[in-house]
Amino acid sequence: MKAIIPAAGLGTRLRPLTFTRPKPVLRVAGQPIIRHAIQTLAAAGITEIGVVVSDITRGEIQHALRKVQGVTVTLINQHEQLGLGHAVLTAREWVGESNFCVYLGDNLFEFGARPFIEQFEKQTPAALIALVEVPDPTAFGVAQLDGQRITRLVEKPKDPPSNLAVAGLYCFTPQIFEVLEGMPPSARGEYEITDGIQGLIDRGCAVLGQRVEGWWKDTGRPADLLDANRLLLEDIEADLQGTIEDSLISGRVVVPASARVIRSKIVGPVMLDEDVIIEDAYIGPFTSIGRGSVIRGAEVEHSVVDEGAVIENVGQRLQDCLIGVRARVSGGHTMPRAHKLTISDASVVELA
Repeated sequence: MKAIIPAAGLGTRLRPLTFTRPKPVLRVAGQPIIRHAIQTLAAAGITEIGVVVSDITRGEIQHALRKVQGVTVTLINQHEQLGLGHAVLTAREWVGESNFCVYLGDNLFEFGARPFIEQFEKQTPAALIALVEVPDPTAFGVAQLDGQRITRLVEKPKDPPSNLAVAGLYCFTPQIFEVLEGMPPSARGEYEITDGIQGLIDRGCAVLGQRVEGWWKDTGRPADLLDANRLLLEDIEADLQGTIEDSLISGRVVVPASARVIRSKIVGPVMLDEDVIIEDAYIGPFTSIGRGSVIRGAEVEHSVVDEGAVIENVGQRLQDCLIGVRARVSGGHTMPRAHKLTISDASVVELA
């Protein structure tokens, strides 16, 4: 079985972070989101993965996946972004006659992809779709069920037939390509995967829904990235290898060999990457700090700090922050009690 990860979109809901980088390479819990997706698929036994990229996203995606091991990754060009159904159809030649799954790389599942893939291989329907209960189904594709069988699928309905939304994992046989190939675009000019699945249902094919067990997270917005970082850091184990001088470390904290913690306090779960310097600082729970970043004379918690960022001499705590690659935050003389920041790559912010 093969897998497709669509990664050609621009991630407009995550601007300004995605003005300079595509969404799949944004980091949570120490690595790009797309690498979490690759690991999830590998853990489910899938070793052939096609990543659908655009002309804009290809270079960054290729760089993010350069050291992936244990799987074969093929980049598939989608020159026009015409919807998820179009992205899947673009991968038709690569898929061939294999069964395959589509895994939206910005989605995270507590128990991964294996439960869905195992059920698909056991029951052999034309499609099996991951479903999750949500409080507001109008923002999703929504399924109507008869037992386990999906009888109707509607994209972003004003009057939802249920509260079961389509999560970011689909299993298909190659039959789906026949439907997608002759399908017209939707009212918004895109080829919707939900329309393709409904086409299978209309042809009398078995389309099954399987509910998500455990947590599920769509990292489409800044707050979701922070929550995903929190959920993933819950599972880390303490690993203190770097230089730790005159500092207090408590809880589950990762300090790699090249990192330095000097006259600071860290309360886990916290993950530092290589070459990080923490000096005269406080790092609170659910924070990940990217390679080569420096935090000096500052307090940071429940945040994601990306590679090469510098945070210096900030007199009040930073929390719920997303700090981009090589961004710099420096303090001034006076400031309010707290700041919440979403800062794109290479930005400079002075707090005064």
